[in-house]
Amino acid sequence: MKIMEEILRRFFERYESMANQVLAGTLPVGDTTSAFASDFIAASPAGVMTGKNDETLTVSMEKGYARYRAIGTRELKIRKTTVTPIDALHFLVQVDWRSVFDAEEQPNVTIDFEVHYLVQLRDGEPKIFGWISGDEEAVLKEHGID
Repeated sequence: MKIMEEILRRFFERYESMANQVLAGTLPVGDTTSAFASDFIAASPAGVMTGKNDETLTVSMEKGYARYRAIGTRELKIRKTTVTPIDALHFLVQVDWRSVFDAEEQPNVTIDFEVHYLVQLRDGEPKIFGWISGDEEAVLKEHGID
């Protein structure tokens, strides 16, 4: 189990690095889609959606990162990763994130949040096939960012 925890921790560290490169405009968002399975499910207070890892995922992620840049997101940082095995090939990975914003009137605003990821090992490689997140819009408004 310790080996899998290390593999998944490194996987999310790479994902964190890619996300920050996309925010900085030094990596195309399409390069990050390799972290996702061919099909996925996402749940949030807005509802449940399913999708495919195709051009629609890339376009959706491009819109998401454009919005993050527009509201001043400067950095995403992993604070903690907790791995819960489901079976030998599936894991629930809770990632505690910290986002740093340079909002117009409030530099260096930090917001802590968590996302639960469903991860499957495919051909020895982790792939995200689902995630569960909280109410991002409410948290941003709570911190004066919108």
